Amino acid sequence: MNWKSFDFYPVMGEKLTAKNTLKLDFSPQNEALEKVDLSHTASFTEFVFSQLQSAQKKFGFGGYLEQRAIYRRSEVFATAIADFRNIHLGIDIWCDAGTPVFCPWDGVIHSFQDNAGFGNYGPTIIVQHDLGERTLFSLYGHLFRKDLDSIKEGQHIRKGEILCHVGPYPENGDWPPHLHFQLMWDMMGNWGDFPGVASQKDLETYAELCPDPNLILGFDS
Repeated sequence: MNWKSFDFYPVMGEKLTAKNTLKLDFSPQNEALEKVDLSHTASFTEFVFSQLQSAQKKFGFGGYLEQRAIYRRSEVFATAIADFRNIHLGIDIWCDAGTPVFCPWDGVIHSFQDNAGFGNYGPTIIVQHDLGERTLFSLYGHLFRKDLDSIKEGQHIRKGEILCHVGPYPENGDWPPHLHFQLMWDMMGNWGDFPGVASQKDLETYAELCPDPNLILGFDS
């Protein structure tokens, strides 16, 4: 598929560039994470946003296929030792709660729900897009609960329309405010939810199923 042939609308309402966006590292190689109480959301939030403030950036960015240290904060990811899910399948855009999120391409609401629980997605919306030769699904996680009140399944969403907002903790799954943005070629029977993190043994399958969201976001550091 020629992604460059699509003129996607900026998901955050403005293009993500090196001027307004800082790449963040949540891999085990980032030794600064060892000093953060990741189980305490306020402390985790301070760690994230102090980096943005120091760099004078509006957005933090990253995480596609990143092996992450931060998932030790929640049992959501620790199904079994051999199956521990710590490889991120989407891109996170860290920014202030309340930041509007825009639909990048015409679509319909496929499904939505509040995936409640510490470390989960919280309020989540999934949009189905027709790209001509293929159908693509986009997932938006860690939203405001009220974003779910004004939508319905099958509702048409236009390119450039406000879809939702970055939610605050604890209603966003108890994370520092950010958007989890993920793409899927197939929902695999899921509804209102889809794995956002994979184990090493399942990575090949999910990496093929979930293309790089930056194909739409277009951030070039």
